[in-house]
Amino acid sequence: NTKVVFGVGDCTGHGVPGAMVSVACSTALDRSVTEFGLTKPSLILDKSTEIITSFFGSNENVKDGMDIALCKIDMGTNKLEFSGANNPLFIIRNGEIIVLPSTRQTVGYVTNPIPFENHETQLEKGDLIYLFSDGYIDQFGGSKNKKLKTSGFKDLLLEISSLSMAEQEKKMLEFFDRWKGTHEQIDDVCVFGIRI
Repeated sequence: NTKVVFGVGDCTGHGVPGAMVSVACSTALDRSVTEFGLTKPSLILDKSTEIITSFFGSNENVKDGMDIALCKIDMGTNKLEFSGANNPLFIIRNGEIIVLPSTRQTVGYVTNPIPFENHETQLEKGDLIYLFSDGYIDQFGGSKNKKLKTSGFKDLLLEISSLSMAEQEKKMLEFFDRWKGTHEQIDDVCVFGIRI
């Protein structure tokens, strides 16, 4: 109906094990929504963790999982629900950043899982929502070859927030290339932004 569920996820692991975790996590998210009919982000993450844990059985050697920022917006009311597994959500409103925190737990094989937190907030016209993986923030670069970190990422988002979304994308790509310089890119990068 008027509800949209979307997210940005990032699975750990490399090669075949990483691919297996990616497939398992993607399947678990799909099943949680389509088969079990869940739309509340925290319940989707709880069910996905349950599905993945049962998929891998009691294999405690499985250390990889998925970090994700997962949202649901009711387009009729602009009510936002958010739940995160190690990934927060940023909202920029009137030149300030509001951080909706994540639960410090991955989606994956977890020995003693805790329920994921669900946050609700009323969005306002002009709000900007950002979901992202850790690739941008963790990139080494600059004159001292250090990580950009969350503070540098927030500064960049605030600086470009008045621009159109297309211009923001352009500026983010330009900044990333400048910051990285001659250094190797260390991870996948995904930043997803919406203006209400």
